[in-house]
Amino acid sequence: MAAMMIYVGNLDYGTTSEELRALFEPFGAVAMAEVQVKARTGQSRGFGLVDMPQKSEAEAAIAALNNRDYKDRALTVNESRPRRTVRDLYAGGGWFGGGHGG
Repeated sequence: MAAMMIYVGNLDYGTTSEELRALFEPFGAVAMAEVQVKARTGQSRGFGLVDMPQKSEAEAAIAALNNRDYKDRALTVNESRPRRTVRDLYAGGGWFGGGHGG
């Protein structure tokens, strides 16, 4: 069972995690829905993450909600990919390694 983490951007700063969950539940099971907040202030950072256990349901939600107006803002909804850092590129040997000599 391939779960999918979904990134939801351009959220109204008043949107709660409960509202975020309610937005996705019509499409299927939601394991987690969380508006990201600043640690110090508790203020919304304007985006959230939604974890849906069923990939097909997650894809349907993304298709339906991306660019949809919610509280007068067009949402950005897509599959959340792990953040890649420069260190990952070095660690993966993408540039320097791998013996390309001839």
